[in-house]
Amino acid sequence: MSDPELQEPRIVVGIDTHADTHHVAVVTEYGKPLGDQAFPTTTAGYQEALHFITGFGEVLQVGMEGTGTYGTALTKILQDEGMLVIEVNRPDRQQRRLKGKTDPLDAYRAAQSVIAGRSTAIPKAKDGPVECLRVLRASRASAMKSRSAAINQIKSLLVSAPEGLRAKYHGMTTTTMTGIMARSRPSGHLADPTYMTARVLKSLAIRYQHLSAEVEDATAQLHDILKSYAPMLQELTGVGPDVASQLLITFGDNRERVGNEAQFAALTGVAPIPASSGKTSRHRLSRGGDRQANCALHHIVLVRMNIDPRTKDYVAKRTEEGKSKREIIRCLKRYVAREVYHQITNPTPAPTFDDLRPLRHELGLTLQDAATDLDEWPSTLSRLERGRTRNDHLLLRYRAWLHNQRTMAGPLPTARDSSDGLSTATTTGELPKWLPESSRG
Repeated sequence: MSDPELQEPRIVVGIDTHADTHHVAVVTEYGKPLGDQAFPTTTAGYQEALHFITGFGEVLQVGMEGTGTYGTALTKILQDEGMLVIEVNRPDRQQRRLKGKTDPLDAYRAAQSVIAGRSTAIPKAKDGPVECLRVLRASRASAMKSRSAAINQIKSLLVSAPEGLRAKYHGMTTTTMTGIMARSRPSGHLADPTYMTARVLKSLAIRYQHLSAEVEDATAQLHDILKSYAPMLQELTGVGPDVASQLLITFGDNRERVGNEAQFAALTGVAPIPASSGKTSRHRLSRGGDRQANCALHHIVLVRMNIDPRTKDYVAKRTEEGKSKREIIRCLKRYVAREVYHQITNPTPAPTFDDLRPLRHELGLTLQDAATDLDEWPSTLSRLERGRTRNDHLLLRYRAWLHNQRTMAGPLPTARDSSDGLSTATTTGELPKWLPESSRG
């Protein structure tokens, strides 16, 4: 047997990250401090920090603040060395107030937080398409904000502009107005308010057009990334490019960091937590998590409450039970989070609709025939056949009804039977029901 004193010690590392330096603290697996040191945020500094850490023994875990900001580079280096890096939140303000704050103290607290099990989150990898989505959305958001500021400034200047200039653009749409402004050629002297206003309006209009082109280009790139990386996510009702990209950014490139749908619900701020007191027994949604992802889920719920029959039925049912609209939305958010998680981790394509219209034409049935039996509007079935609306329950009912009609009709007539049937129908003045709708006059 080997002597326990000769075994390599097992250590836990805490790192407090900053823009110019990272402070590294090393403790034993039981929390005993072994040493700490600051290192510059350079390539050489990262290598020195790595040698400092590995010099104490076997590294169990590394707790680090700011793994997605200042500590991104060092996190990548440590992960490449096979170390388990844990993301540590900022220390509690009350604890800082009682025990003070320094870089060494924050580094030791990060290590102690990992040992105590208060910090367990795995940092995002930031090395795949999701990181591209994040960077692209950041650029697109700033361009959209600047574009809104530009058009607001144009309209504000027009309010107090000279009458002749204001009347020139009265009643125009934004696109038309900015196009004419950008092509205008103001003339005059710098002391003329009309000339100076027209000149500034031209400059703002050109800025607006450039920002619009930048937004359109970023949106196109966003569509391309989503189409290649997660094409089925947008097949969920209420999920568009903006919502899909935000949910993927919250999830991260390394899908193993979110182990189950309950963790994803907590990450998006829709996990129910107890809020009971005295005689009151209730739950509320967590106010933590990524608020942008929570906003995306809220958008999905609002869209489904307007267009999704299944959601409408649920809202009606819970309303009859006495639930308020706010409480119903909370419940729906939790359900949507579960559905989104399973769609990200195990993508399921939406039901196909391409066979509906050809099958109906093959049977010689009209939309009104189907709508009467299914108790639906013909326009609803038409949109379903063309893929303009998503209603999985109705789609399955419609397909089952069509197959049932096909079974009841028996085998379709052959070419000889068709010609005979057509000549007979011509004689009697009635067209056969199996004739395609386009030929029924």
